[in-house]
Amino acid sequence: MIPMDRLLQITQRFQYLEAAMSAGSGGADYAALAREYAELKPVVEEIDRYRQLQQDIDAAKAMMSDPEMAELAREELPALREALPKVEAALQLALLPRDAADARPAMLEIRPGTGGDEAALFAADLLRMYQRYAEERGWGFELIEEQATELGGIKEVVAHVTGQNVFARLKFESGVHRVQRVPSTESGGRIHTSAATVAVLPEAEDVDIQINPNDLRIDTMRSSGAGGQHVNTTDSAVRITHIPTGIVVTSSEKSQHRNRDKAMQVLKARLFDMERSRRDSERSADRAAQVGSGDRSERIRTYNFPQGRMTDHRINLTLYRLDAVMQGDLDEIVDALTADAQAQQLAAMNA
Repeated sequence: MIPMDRLLQITQRFQYLEAAMSAGSGGADYAALAREYAELKPVVEEIDRYRQLQQDIDAAKAMMSDPEMAELAREELPALREALPKVEAALQLALLPRDAADARPAMLEIRPGTGGDEAALFAADLLRMYQRYAEERGWGFELIEEQATELGGIKEVVAHVTGQNVFARLKFESGVHRVQRVPSTESGGRIHTSAATVAVLPEAEDVDIQINPNDLRIDTMRSSGAGGQHVNTTDSAVRITHIPTGIVVTSSEKSQHRNRDKAMQVLKARLFDMERSRRDSERSADRAAQVGSGDRSERIRTYNFPQGRMTDHRINLTLYRLDAVMQGDLDEIVDALTADAQAQQLAAMNA
């Protein structure tokens, strides 16, 4: 059932926002109004479409009593009724509660799990995959912290991803990613299995998290890169420890001031994620549980290179175009995961 009173509330709120913006509310107030207006607009469009179809059905029914119009009504009414379930379904999707963080930028963290050097190389492959996906969508992708290995893998990477609906598109990537392939260092041609963990955290705003400066320990250190590359001879790298939680973040750009800002950004994102986890009973309160231990058995997705296959185990989706996936072609996967999440929400609402 479509909640008609809720449709009225949404429409009235939308009209209020429209009037307030037309009246010229300025500054931060206008930005907040515009953001809410933009979020409600597609919902109101679906409401208008649903109401118009209902009106057309009612009008066709009324025409049935008019001898001159009855034949036309009999022709139109079946098509109108046939369109109703699809329009209702679209409206129900539009009415689903949105994650307030969906529109935000995100912090993307990747770390190798089980598998040694091969896991580190796979972590680097995942980083390139997400970089290419960001490029395709016109997003910004800035590396905040990267610890590389001598073989070209990564020990840890933290990236700041900015753009439209970044968290909404990337949030399902959190978890353990497993790879099955023959490493370049394997002379016997044996397939190895290794893993890397991915965590996607919504960027925190200042109003979300208040940090007591007395809870922080801030250290500066010399920046360095893999194999002696990108070495910064000044003590510009910043490490911030949040004493109450034990969370440690680092940033290693050349500017110490910028490093401090970036590290604080990552720290706020991690603390914000912990707070969201506590509020949401469906998510783990322990952030480590989000990405698991990196063990091969804990996985959300498998990348099988010999078979050219990618399988997402949460929705039993298998694609035999692994090369395209590794080049950042992730939309089909993300769309399927989003549709599955929406289906679960609808089922819960109608239970």
